Amino acid sequence: MVNEFEIKKQICDIGRRIYARNMVAANDGNISVKLNDNEFLCTPTGVSKGFMTPEFICKVDAQGNVIQANPGFKPSSEIKMHMRVYQKRPDVGSVVHAHPIYATSFAIAGIPLTQPIMPEAVIALGCVPIAEYGTPSTMEIPDNLEKYLPYFDAVLLENHGALTWSTDLNAAYMKMESVEFYAQLLYQSKLLGGPKEFDKENIKKLYEIRRKFGMPGKHPANLCQNKDGVNCHNCGGCSEDYKQFPGYQYDFVGSECSKEAAPAAANSDAELVANITKQVMAQLGLK
Repeated sequence: MVNEFEIKKQICDIGRRIYARNMVAANDGNISVKLNDNEFLCTPTGVSKGFMTPEFICKVDAQGNVIQANPGFKPSSEIKMHMRVYQKRPDVGSVVHAHPIYATSFAIAGIPLTQPIMPEAVIALGCVPIAEYGTPSTMEIPDNLEKYLPYFDAVLLENHGALTWSTDLNAAYMKMESVEFYAQLLYQSKLLGGPKEFDKENIKKLYEIRRKFGMPGKHPANLCQNKDGVNCHNCGGCSEDYKQFPGYQYDFVGSECSKEAAPAAANSDAELVANITKQVMAQLGLK
């Protein structure tokens, strides 16, 4: 088992990576790692993530209270959102928060990353919704984040940045890289006239690849197999948003979302698809 000092060194290394890749500026961003159910290591507040050494790293309990911190250092003010992830997702071993330029630009513009444009993004991320804005360092962010935690492994934070989580530190960081690369490709393809998206049959094939790999985490391939061809890339994600679609009510049961018709059912599947398409296009600012 890796000792705490080695994990602190790894956190510093990831901090240097996100700084070198322009995913953070000045003292932005924060990183945490779960040691056990009541002990977590995290980056300190007010420190550049590109220049940390192991003695900078703090230890907190499951409520974010300080267990150990060297003089002059205290845990990140954003530790609350990290703790909410660990609380709701016991499979998670690490959380990374950063402000990558392209992903944060989409967060500021209010555009979720839901367009299926490349195999790696579809397989690794599924789609990346936007958690509603919350004032930094308050409970607003974790409260707004919570409803997305059972269904996603990455979110954009409205007007703020991006948050990713996974089984371990390296995997959580790689998800942040994937989110930023996805956002950059989507942005640049829009400049070239708009991306060519995968159709639903190709998305199904990519989802099946993910299932065969047995990849950990939450993903539409595991969560949304009962949606009659309506996939997260077209609807913006498995969330309470489904309740706005006439005639359908989605209830999450176990690791899947099941569908049952409501009394005011849509007249046809075509009507439902048209409804969803109209709302997604409006969300993306398209006519």
